[in-house]
Amino acid sequence: MSFVLIDKPRPHVTLITLNRPERMNAMAFDVMVPFREALEEVSADNDTRVVVITGAGRGFCSGADLESSGRIPGIKGLTRTSIARRSMEILDDVILGLRKMHQPVIGAINGPAIGGGFCLSVATDIRLASETAYFRAAGINNGLTASELGISYLLPRAIGSSRAFEIMLSGRDVDAAEAERIGLVSRTVPGEKLLDECFDLAERIIGFSRVGVEVTKRMLWSGLEAGSMHSHMEAEGAAQLYVRLTTQNFEEAIIARREKRVPEYRD
Repeated sequence: MSFVLIDKPRPHVTLITLNRPERMNAMAFDVMVPFREALEEVSADNDTRVVVITGAGRGFCSGADLESSGRIPGIKGLTRTSIARRSMEILDDVILGLRKMHQPVIGAINGPAIGGGFCLSVATDIRLASETAYFRAAGINNGLTASELGISYLLPRAIGSSRAFEIMLSGRDVDAAEAERIGLVSRTVPGEKLLDECFDLAERIIGFSRVGVEVTKRMLWSGLEAGSMHSHMEAEGAAQLYVRLTTQNFEEAIIARREKRVPEYRD
């Protein structure tokens, strides 16, 4: 059985599905290692313009597998401490891999996103949720910290510091309606429509130029880390000039608007 499925449901859209529904797609290494490899493979697929990530069955991802962590590669001869560090690096690579993908990544949050699954969801570029989805920073409930896999960096930037502190320190559930209200997800839709809504959004993005979309994604992520507004604005300006001066996209957009047709971007 493959724990990670890769499909192309529509032209230029790739769907990656965590496929261990009997364990709510928990983050065992038997799942996360091939998932990390799938992210690298799809990022390098130049036919793919947008990526959608979801979970099989009724859950998105339930976080750490409390029954079996699965096989961890490359740990022969290591101490317990070193194994723990290598394990965390694998999971870190998954989160960072989402950010490094050339394509925008849409999270189709079809059910519970708990612990590491919450972190995984927040690491996607855009999130749409089914009405049955909910989010929980579970580490605090298990005697650990709620801070893992970048969530204490990403969540305050997504929803504001006060809400992030409250959600992570209380360990409470955030249902889909609240997630939409506070901006954790872009919108909530009925579960049976979730993937189609994600694919429709993907097709809208695909209608724009590849370089314009990819550079915009880079600038948005860069803005989250910018040391100052001034330095980030300089980076934005350089990116805009790069696209403007090295492509004919702007000219094509103007001509297409004048001719009342869809632009045909070459870059």
